Amino acid sequence: MSGYWDSHAERMPPEELRMLQEDRLKLIVRYVYDHSSFYRQRFNEAGVEPGDIKSLDDVAKLPFTRKMDLRDTYPTGMFSLPKSSVVRYHVSSGTTGKPTVVGYTKGDIDTWTESLARALTSLGLGRDDVIQVAYGYGLFTGGLGLHYGAERIGAAVLPMSIGNTERQIELMQDLSTTAIACTPSYFLHLVEIAEKMGISIRDDTKLKTEIFGAEPWSLETRKRIEDATGINAYDIYGTSEISGPLFTECFHKNGIHVWGDLFLTEVLDPKTSEPVEEGERGELVFTTLHKFALPLIRYRIGDLSILNNEPCECGRTHPRIMRILGRTDDMLIIRGINIFPSQVESVIMNIPEVGDHWEIIVDRKGPLDVMTVNVELTESGFSDKIGDLNKA
Repeated sequence: MSGYWDSHAERMPPEELRMLQEDRLKLIVRYVYDHSSFYRQRFNEAGVEPGDIKSLDDVAKLPFTRKMDLRDTYPTGMFSLPKSSVVRYHVSSGTTGKPTVVGYTKGDIDTWTESLARALTSLGLGRDDVIQVAYGYGLFTGGLGLHYGAERIGAAVLPMSIGNTERQIELMQDLSTTAIACTPSYFLHLVEIAEKMGISIRDDTKLKTEIFGAEPWSLETRKRIEDATGINAYDIYGTSEISGPLFTECFHKNGIHVWGDLFLTEVLDPKTSEPVEEGERGELVFTTLHKFALPLIRYRIGDLSILNNEPCECGRTHPRIMRILGRTDDMLIIRGINIFPSQVESVIMNIPEVGDHWEIIVDRKGPLDVMTVNVELTESGFSDKIGDLNKA
């Protein structure tokens, strides 16, 4: 079993954790009301003031915030501190609209780093590891987030960013990389390039841990990668608005640990905005409890997950969110049936003859929607035998 970065914080008794959340919720609500004209107006419109928040249950009285609010107030209209207090900005690509700008105080950076230090430690990583960060650096939060977290636990960091794959593989061997952080699709590409170079990731590197995020991937994809490489693959979660990559699964791979002393997590019905029952799927909603340049109150992420409040086998007592099951805005409705791309991936990744790349095409024939899934076949999917062709 992996150890703890901060044993007291990570194994805090649930009642103590709830009391801390309650205190911090009251403080952050008062803070944004006093320091943010955006939140003061939003609270006034909702008919709520800081004194109305007396318990965690009162969070339901607070209005929601969404990504559109960040875009509508671009660039810094939702900030709660002057620019002189900000030590770093990250900015989204803006590919689906006006970009979002996130600012950080030094304390916000420390909180972000602390969150990742706990997470990486829960994977068994530490001072003896070399962590190759193959997420993008710069305005994207992935690279710098993992970089600071890895340094905090005393690991050596190889800041590769994305691309230059042959060089990635060469340095992975030369510097004895033990963990890599990247997207699962890029890792699959890296494995392909390594094979063309005559290198086995399983046999010719020291890699033991993979930290995958920034795009959806299924349990079936994890199984395929782990079976092919013999390396443990873990899920990491976060969004640029609430900081960046923040939380991972622990060694037991049974949900992503969300640090309750830093974030209040709700899972709500996307249609009614009411809490779902324990174990039911709903939309993730986060309130930052210890972030001050750009605190977010009841921020609707749009990701769908299941909340698990039971203590983990690892001994950590904080809530866990289960694997992301889709988004409120990428659901396909085909002839009245709700379909998420992650469900399609779960099916096709169980077919041995299907490769790692696939696409969904939705078209309309007459009045009916038609969904076509194009897949890449492995060599085992091809045959020149008449019997096999007849079966197809």
